[in-house]
Amino acid sequence: MSLKFRLTILSFLQFFIWGAWLITIGAYWFQTKKWSGGEFGAIFSTMGISALFMPTVMGMLADRVINAEKLLGISHLMGGLVLMLVPLVDSPVTMFPVMLVNMIFYMPTISLANSVSYTSLKNVGKDVVKDFPPIRVWGTIGFIAAMWTVSLLKLEKTAGQFYVAAGASFLLAVYSFTLPKCPPPLKGQSNKEAGARMGKDMFSLFRNRKMALFFIFSMLLGAALQLTNAYGDTFLHDFDKVLEYKDTIAVKYPAIIMSISQISETLFILAIPFFLKRFGIKQVMLISMIAWVLRFGLFAYGNPAEGLWMIILSCIIYGMAFDFFNISGSLFVETQSSPSIRASAQGIFMMMTNGIGAVLGSVISGIVIQKFFTAANGAMNWHDIWLSFAGYSLVVAVLFAVLFKHRHNPQAVEKVAGH
Repeated sequence: MSLKFRLTILSFLQFFIWGAWLITIGAYWFQTKKWSGGEFGAIFSTMGISALFMPTVMGMLADRVINAEKLLGISHLMGGLVLMLVPLVDSPVTMFPVMLVNMIFYMPTISLANSVSYTSLKNVGKDVVKDFPPIRVWGTIGFIAAMWTVSLLKLEKTAGQFYVAAGASFLLAVYSFTLPKCPPPLKGQSNKEAGARMGKDMFSLFRNRKMALFFIFSMLLGAALQLTNAYGDTFLHDFDKVLEYKDTIAVKYPAIIMSISQISETLFILAIPFFLKRFGIKQVMLISMIAWVLRFGLFAYGNPAEGLWMIILSCIIYGMAFDFFNISGSLFVETQSSPSIRASAQGIFMMMTNGIGAVLGSVISGIVIQKFFTAANGAMNWHDIWLSFAGYSLVVAVLFAVLFKHRHNPQAVEKVAGH
């Protein structure tokens, strides 16, 4: 097999594992287990909690102690074992530590898989900027394939989804040990100086008003992302309680409908260079925030029958909402940071979105839904839930438009995009 094909398999399996349960765990939680929304929010916060520290810890191990491909294999082996335990959990209280341990092993594998791919491509003289994106897009395809697999096998509301994820995790664990060797480049060096440098870099970034504001808005948008991942699938499942919607395609195969979001994501990536050049980074990020308002608003008024077009349009808009902030935001960090602290700045951007923002979004939304939008019999008022999410996104968009000051510089964008 060629190196690119081997790395394509790595990317596909890496996100297949996540796609097998991330979007459908809500259906298992609410439809089958009938556990509460407040506790469910805590489950989704496990991704953010693990993202706060585990990628850094595993990155240091891969830099100084053990080969990255071996660490990747060990992590997926342990993650697969924990996923096998999930169906045995019979309490929402127990589910939290189990999913947290699973995420502790899974979250750092995303950056480890990237590291293995980058190192392997560089070692054979490939251009990472040119050759990695066509490999990485297969990760999104893997995520979509997992959603379709779980949906077509009718496992969305069952514990079977975790067995599918565990099987893929074991497969990738074994496969990881066959990948090109990626030895630790800094073996034997001290972490003390690196830690002091990171602290200094973080302080200098937050002292800059524009960067500090950007990171705050990154956190607020990171919270919005968790809302759609956590509740989209179970929202569609709930329509099976309404006789006129029970036999519609969207209710029978919600994960397939939701996968349109990921398909859209792959397409909007291609549109980013045009939008960045034409409108600038601030406007593109603002478009993303308005897209979040539409994403939630269309869900509020959509249904699986005559309103199916709203749900599908919402899923298409998701690609713009997700890509336009995450990718243009990363470019903004690149243009605004000096070369010596760019790695730290990108790390903080990820921590604010996937760490702090994810934790706050998961926990607070779960509590709010439980307290204000759940009836005594457990029924959820989805119309008002989605409208409240849309209102939140609109407030964030208005504040961003007013408070965040940035002059568009096409040359800076082109320089980074070209690099």
